[in-house]
Parts: sequence; C-alpha cells; structure tokens
Amino acid sequence: MSGDAPTPAHDPAAEGLEASVPLESVASINSDEGQSSAQSAPLADNEARLQQLEQEHSSLREEHETLRSQYMRIAADFDNFRKRQSRDQDDLRFQLICTTLSEILPVVDNFERARQQLEPQGEEAQALHRSYQGLYKQLVDVLKQMGVASMRVVGQVFDPTLHEAVSREPSEEHPEDVVTEELQRGYHLNGRVLRHALVKVSMGPGPQSGASPSSAQPNDDSTATFQGEADPAQPGV
Repeated sequence: MSGDAPTPAHDPAAEGLEASVPLESVASINSDEGQSSAQSAPLADNEARLQQLEQEHSSLREEHETLRSQYMRIAADFDNFRKRQSRDQDDLRFQLICTTLSEILPVVDNFERARQQLEPQGEEAQALHRSYQGLYKQLVDVLKQMGVASMRVVGQVFDPTLHEAVSREPSEEHPEDVVTEELQRGYHLNGRVLRHALVKVSMGPGPQSGASPSSAQPNDDSTATFQGEADPAQPGV
C-alpha cells in the first residue's frame, strides 16, 4: 500500500557495534571516574590540613617569641634587683659600721688627751700608765683591723671633702688655703671618710703692720677648747 510509512532498514553494522562494547568496560570506566574523584577528595583535605598546621605553627612560634621576650625582661629585671639589693645591703652595713665607730672615736680622742696630760711619777703610777697604754694600743689595733686609718692633714691643701675648717688665720709659714693646725683628728674607713678632721686654715701672710685682722680670730669659743688637745705628732690610729 502506498500510504504506509516506510519501515527503517535493519543495519547489521550498528547492531554489531553495540554488541562489541561489553557492559564490563562501561562499568570499569565509571569505576575509574569514581576512584579519581575519591582520590582527589583526600588530597584536598590534606592540603587544607597542611595549611591549618602551618598557621598553628606560625601562631605557636609567635607565642614562643613573645614568652621568650617576657622571660628575658623578667630575668634582666631580677638581675638588676639582685644587684641593687646587694648594693643597698653593703651601704646599710657600711652605715651601721660608721655609726658604731663614730661612737668609739671619742673614746680614742680621750685616750690621746689623757696620754698628753698625764705625767706619771713613781713606780706605781708608771705601772698604771703602762696598763693604760696597753689598753689604748689594743683599741687602736682593733680599729686598724677594721680598716680605720687616721688622716695626716697639717701642711695639706684644704679639702672640704676631708676637712672641716674651724677658723682661718694669717700664717707666715703656710700659703693660703693650707691646713696649719689639726684640732681634731679625722679618720678614713676603707678609703671612705669616717670623720672629717677639724682644722685651722691659713689665709696667707698677714698685714706687715703686725696687726691681726679681726676676721682671723676664731668666731667659735669651742676652738680654744681644742687647742693643744690633739697632737698630730703623737702615734695614733
């Protein structure tokens, strides 16, 4: 019949092609694609984990540097504190020693004054004097062992760090600002001033008329008390 649709021709080549591709090959291809996608997923996770570990490592390194800097500052502060405490203790110890020795020095002065004034007569008085001098020598030896040394100031240029001027007076023997007389002996303790020496200081040659100016006379009445009491030529500390 002329009105019927034409029946498609049977293609044996196409049928053979379909038959030539087995189902196992298709399954294998799909399996490879699944494995590739499954392998790429752990790789991405590893990269993300690595980045996270690097960030944590960087953060820990910064924290370590911060703590190290704090430790170094604390160690330096502690070392400075220890040195400051040591200096303060040394200064306190020196001040205590100076305070104690300053109370003993007047006893030494009295020994020297008594030695200059006493003139023992008779055997008993001389024996007592020798005993007295032995006690004085023992006291002087103890002070020497502690580092106490006396000053020798007569003829030296006046130094306010070592001397305390009681008066100034004209002198034909000494130039200006030179110590002419020691009224009270000064002492050092290990190179540091324990007690200043009380001295008289020269003003240089006075007026040729022989009249002493009023300024050359001591203004303090206590000056006369010290005159002749301390003899620098006598052995002492």
